[in-house]
Amino acid sequence: MALTIHRLTVAGAKNATKPLCDGGGLWVYPIKEDRYWIFRYKLNGNEREMSLGNILDKSLKEARREASEYRKLKSQGIDPIEHRQQKKQQIKLDAAKGMKFDSCATAYVNAHQAGWKNPKHVDQWRNTLKTYASPVIGDLPVASVDTGLVLKILEPIWTKKTETASRLRGRIENILDWATVRGYRTGDNPARWRGHLDKTLPKRSKVQKVRHHPALPYAEIGEFMEKLRSRQGLAARALELTIYTTARTNEVIASTWDEFDLANAIWTIPGDRMKSGRDHRVPLTEPVLAILKKLPEAGDFVFPGQRYGKHLSNTAMLKVLKDDLGYANLTVHGFRSSFRDWAAEMTAYPRELAEAQLAHVLSDKTEAAYQRGDMFEKRRRMLDDWSKFCATRPETTVIPLRGRRKSKARNKI
Repeated sequence: MALTIHRLTVAGAKNATKPLCDGGGLWVYPIKEDRYWIFRYKLNGNEREMSLGNILDKSLKEARREASEYRKLKSQGIDPIEHRQQKKQQIKLDAAKGMKFDSCATAYVNAHQAGWKNPKHVDQWRNTLKTYASPVIGDLPVASVDTGLVLKILEPIWTKKTETASRLRGRIENILDWATVRGYRTGDNPARWRGHLDKTLPKRSKVQKVRHHPALPYAEIGEFMEKLRSRQGLAARALELTIYTTARTNEVIASTWDEFDLANAIWTIPGDRMKSGRDHRVPLTEPVLAILKKLPEAGDFVFPGQRYGKHLSNTAMLKVLKDDLGYANLTVHGFRSSFRDWAAEMTAYPRELAEAQLAHVLSDKTEAAYQRGDMFEKRRRMLDDWSKFCATRPETTVIPLRGRRKSKARNKI
């Protein structure tokens, strides 16, 4: 039997009160007060329906022409619905061809910077992309960025600035993933490491030279602290407190008075200022309490800077260390290593206690899941011994007895 088509009239379609067939899979469906063109077909045993739009927006003649095109696709084994979706995607991609990589990078950073707690992190993103990625792909459509272009960015710095190159690769990968989700590009991510760039670039561990922060040998800490105590100024006191508490530079210089409970000798650093993202309690020893009690409470910051409402510069302590004391080869962060070496070689305090004091996140997820406490009182005893050691001259150095007496209970701590 021949296919009967063009059964409907314009008036009949507009006044339809029930589904009516024009033939060849074209129907008009009344839905509430409106009428819609529907193309019904069967492909691979599956019945499908696709809307062709409201009859007010598309004439009967236009609907018949569109239905005819879909019948031809179906006869070729092509699903009309999937074909239309692909066509829409292609139109979207064509429209996005003008979206440059730099524009995507800016949009990505703007969308995520609210979740980055450290403002420096935002600057690092922008600076590395501007320095290394933008000169190569900044003005190119993000859809055209391929493996060759990514390697053109990374290869010149992969062995010279490995850490920077590795972070840059991850940032480019994130931006390209974002562009894919937004529909600005398709296909695999050319900046992906596993199963892709790892086949072309050497592993970071093979080319990167591990650089540790220069640290003062713990045996010299007593002499150093004696020199430091003789220096005047807020930066000198900040450095002294930093060494006693084993804290990081930014944790000290940005500390506020409301974080300190002097009555109970506790300093609680809020999570948004910690590298781990969690609150960290620091026991305050007698030397630290003595420092704090002598400082004037001028504003919110414990160590205010020269400008009103600002804290001490992050280079102020380094200036004391290098310029005032003459230790040009050391860093402030290195004193955390001095403490760690002292705890390991001069005491019987367990490794996890020293790591907890340094606020290091446990790499062993199972161990971290079970260790929920912060071992605060045990850390108080350890910092008390550290403070006493810092006040001891080399010729009278002794091993803290408290640490030795606890050696039998090491596995219990």
